Amino acid sequence: MASKVYFTDLRVKTGDSLLNKFKRLIIKGGIDQIDFTGKYVAVKIHFGEYGNMAFLRHQYARTLCDMIKERGGKPFLTDCNTLYVGSRGNALDHLDCAFANGYNPLSTGVHTIIADGLRGTDEREVPVVGGEYVKKAKIGAAIAEADIIISLTHFKGHVSAGFGGALKNIGMGAGSKKGKMEMHSSATPRIIEKNCIGCGNCVRHCANDGVHVVDGKAVIDEDKCLGCGYCLAYCPKAAITTKWDEAKPVLNRKIAEYTKAVIDGKPNFHISMIQDVSPDCDCEGGNDVPLVPNIGMLCSFDPVALDQACVDMVNRAPITNEAALHDHDCSCHEHEHDLFKMVHPDTDWQAGLDHAVKLGMGTREYELVTL
Repeated sequence: MASKVYFTDLRVKTGDSLLNKFKRLIIKGGIDQIDFTGKYVAVKIHFGEYGNMAFLRHQYARTLCDMIKERGGKPFLTDCNTLYVGSRGNALDHLDCAFANGYNPLSTGVHTIIADGLRGTDEREVPVVGGEYVKKAKIGAAIAEADIIISLTHFKGHVSAGFGGALKNIGMGAGSKKGKMEMHSSATPRIIEKNCIGCGNCVRHCANDGVHVVDGKAVIDEDKCLGCGYCLAYCPKAAITTKWDEAKPVLNRKIAEYTKAVIDGKPNFHISMIQDVSPDCDCEGGNDVPLVPNIGMLCSFDPVALDQACVDMVNRAPITNEAALHDHDCSCHEHEHDLFKMVHPDTDWQAGLDHAVKLGMGTREYELVTL
């Protein structure tokens, strides 16, 4: 059966507002079917990297969280630390970045919690029912312990996943550093020798004797390293990095399995905003011209159908004049009807949606209900 996906555009008449349309959309979408009374509600969002201007404005999060509080819930905004080096690699920097981008308690009315703690190591192992690649997902503790999961997603492109929708916001976003390592790589980390100061932090925090300091530089023992990623979390000089070797289809399937771990057995609801559709993720320290004009906002109880509806709408939209897509020869490109494959040809976003269907999270068939 097709899942219902609710949609409204971004047109606003005098006397109305986008935030009012946002409220009407999610009420029509059925959010009131969830009993929020006394429940901890994780609102999973991307706060945006320093310098990026495409991330969602905090007013949408404020409106959503106010609605949840009115219904007796205890919402908090949350994300996990990044695996790469940037402004969100630990909880202190991450909070500074979130606050600077408008996600602070004064503007949103709720607390912002970095779900996997100070260094990205505060996690819970959650079984993946039916998982083929992951048996136990490493999920940020605050998200794993929440009673209800709500995703508020900025729909955009992504260099590895093809696009960043609800599945990626939840799956990759809720993974601890160890979890992100598991999704991105099947190999051991590598040492960037020029950055290494031989401090031994990696040695002290390795439970498997998989790293040693030799002649003042860390060395990975490939035979003992399990690829857990803890050394990345504790290195003070960003001298350890993942090899980013996982094949793109496998990456998207792992993201689907992590999403399954997060939402399985819990009430969940999903909202996606198709605006400022940048070719790359909000993890980038900047953003390019949107691929297409702003389209609207959508919601559903089915994250798979929601992602499919979003990608279909983007692919039907006209390409903006200065978009990165014009850097490609669109007239002869084999993926000319798939904008995300055009801008990132080696990605395979369909693999993730197909795997999510196989895992029982939803369907790619949807009925679009327009408000």
